[in-house]
Amino acid sequence: MVRLGLLIWDLILSFMWVWSGALVRIFVYSFLQLGRSPEGETLKVVLSVLYMFFFAWLAVVSRGGAYNPLTVLSLAFSGSLDGFLFAAFGRIPAQIVGSVAGVKLIKEVFPIVGHGARLNVNIHHGALTEGVLTFMIVMVSLGLKKKDPKSFFMKTWISSIAKLSLHVLGSDLTGGIMNPASAFAWAYARGDHITLEHLLVYWLAPIQATILALWSFRLFWGPKESEQKLKAE
Repeated sequence: MVRLGLLIWDLILSFMWVWSGALVRIFVYSFLQLGRSPEGETLKVVLSVLYMFFFAWLAVVSRGGAYNPLTVLSLAFSGSLDGFLFAAFGRIPAQIVGSVAGVKLIKEVFPIVGHGARLNVNIHHGALTEGVLTFMIVMVSLGLKKKDPKSFFMKTWISSIAKLSLHVLGSDLTGGIMNPASAFAWAYARGDHITLEHLLVYWLAPIQATILALWSFRLFWGPKESEQKLKAE
């Protein structure tokens, strides 16, 4: 029942995640007609931080629900084989289904929403961009879990600012998505979800970057934790 609950939460959160980003853009750019003015960009950042706090709270309420395959993969690679298989063949498909359903519905309700982020550079440049951005955000996430896991506000604040900053850095190149399920949903709506550039830039590169970040974190911080445990014992 616990795993079934996680699957349902992953589907719901993924559905809500694609809606939240699209609704913010519609509200700022179309409803308020602020465009890319300083006021519009500031309001967009504020609203984005608010809904990131909301999703962080939902993750706590759901006891681990997630909307990003990279989040469950980072946990799965650190756990057992059974947990990895559940993430790869259960949670990630649920997130993809939720994201696709969310994008299809929001495009029907709000046709002005557009077509999502596109690759604006060559495939290798795009893969490097998404890989570097993913590596950095995973390292930030791992560091926050290690340093102060009990401070919900500070952890969410730092994570939100980091995600937004990295998103801005990559927005003109790849969209700075750092979320394969969300990228797949928009690509599926456009009909280019099985192209080489999509698979390499938005799936393979982020997954490799996640594995590299986990390995790097263990390499540089793992031995220190082992030494501290030995001293404590």
